[in-house]
Amino acid sequence: MKNLAAIVTTALLLLLWSSAQACTIIVIGKDASRDGSVIISHSDGGKDCRLRVVPRQTFPEGAQAPVYWGIQRVDLPLDDMGEVIGHIPQVRETYRYIHSSYPHMNEHQLSIGESTMSQRDALKFDREKGEQIMTIEQAQLFAMQRCKKAREAVHLIGRLVEEYGFLPSCIGESECLVVADPNEAWILEVFAVGPGWEREGSQPGAIWAAKRVPDDHVTMVPNWSIIKEVDTTQNDCMASTNYQSFAIEKGWYDPDGNQPFIWQKAYSPIPREWATGRFWHFYNQYTPNLRNWPDRSIDSPFDTQNPYVQYVEDLSIYPFSAKPYRKMDVKDVIDFQRSVFAGTIYDMSEDPDWYIPGEDGKMEKSPLATPFPTKPMQKLLDITHRRNVARGGYGMIAQLRSWLPDAIGGLYWVYEDNQYVGPYVPIYAGVKEINPLYQTYNPEQFDEGSARWNYDFVDNLMYLKWQEAWKDVKPVRDSLEKATFKELRQVDQKAMELYNDDPEKAREYVTRYTWKKMDQLVNAYKDLRHELIMKYTNNKQGINF
Repeated sequence: MKNLAAIVTTALLLLLWSSAQACTIIVIGKDASRDGSVIISHSDGGKDCRLRVVPRQTFPEGAQAPVYWGIQRVDLPLDDMGEVIGHIPQVRETYRYIHSSYPHMNEHQLSIGESTMSQRDALKFDREKGEQIMTIEQAQLFAMQRCKKAREAVHLIGRLVEEYGFLPSCIGESECLVVADPNEAWILEVFAVGPGWEREGSQPGAIWAAKRVPDDHVTMVPNWSIIKEVDTTQNDCMASTNYQSFAIEKGWYDPDGNQPFIWQKAYSPIPREWATGRFWHFYNQYTPNLRNWPDRSIDSPFDTQNPYVQYVEDLSIYPFSAKPYRKMDVKDVIDFQRSVFAGTIYDMSEDPDWYIPGEDGKMEKSPLATPFPTKPMQKLLDITHRRNVARGGYGMIAQLRSWLPDAIGGLYWVYEDNQYVGPYVPIYAGVKEINPLYQTYNPEQFDEGSARWNYDFVDNLMYLKWQEAWKDVKPVRDSLEKATFKELRQVDQKAMELYNDDPEKAREYVTRYTWKKMDQLVNAYKDLRHELIMKYTNNKQGINF
């Protein structure tokens, strides 16, 4: 039975692989943000979007903490983390945190986002071919439970993957984390050491490096390594003891040559378009004056298929981070998370096969054209698949505000299903519980009481007449979010008044607000789906019975 459970778990994780390349990290330093907050994000195409507050816990001296395999499984009960594959020493008291498929924010405003990275084939291994037990999501969980500050969390995660061995949960690939608190953000990249590692040996069970993002900079991780030179003598850099020696041993770096050691080059394979496209899109948009970026705008739909307008740039042109041309905020991150590369050669809604003769005989875009063509659509219309930033699933933006108490200062903005279609909802770090609408999701069973299923319903109805339906959906989505941003100043103020009297009253207040906001958003989309089916039913689109 144990082997069967392992097979089932592995099969489910294989399904996660296609979504693993969906995770985009965005980071805004406190001096690069409009309001002085540190802002980070995580987007995931995975299925387990169920949110829950994991409470503080206390443990007796000498207790052991379980290490799990299968934390991201949506087929398990909400409080079931999967198969126990090991233990580490437990701490006396753990902190409260918000958990989804990954643990994202704790009660001290410590927040972590994730993006799976590619790594050299020699670093990949099957779970049965080594003694490694520490997945990145498990290391995140321990950091959420045990740490208050980002630097502290980076140290802990680094020690855990070295001592217990980094076990990739996304089918053999490496991982990048952004680890942040209200004052700083760090990029932490972890590569595996390949098969055959033994814990009793003398070698670390992972290769890792971390760099602090400068306060006036922004950065983005598109499922690819972004760390370049590593200098552990500086206060803004940390790394495992083997960060360079492992590459030398494997012949991936020659210390006697004339080239500096470049972490990104040593451990990553040849770059792929689904990563370089996002690199280009982010820096072209937010740092246009940094350099002469490739021009990927389109003059006609045929440019999406024209290899002569496609630049193949060297990855080295993209920096670890850069100063944006203007200060950024949560809305900017939302916009980027929703990006479908509109107006560029990567825009799948601009494929020439979407264009049809109009009433005047001129070619016009079909009302069915969508930036999210399904696989059958792509095959039927011969559309080249491009990797949008917006991919659906679930995701978050963590807004960390140092000038407010942690329970109020931390805002955890969450979307479910397709972020391009659905709204973001803010959840305060101090919430005591989550509305069941955002705790409920079974991908195999529709449920009116599930936020994700309601947003997915609207998303699916749009395919009846996508271009027209988008004109109905976007105003609803935007008006809901505009109202939310407007409300938050008053909510912050009221929460602070209550906090000064009794912090527990403030926590109860922000919990009620978040609960009510979730109800409001889901109810709006229930109404929206009724409107869409009435306007775009196939009975009105020329179908004769």
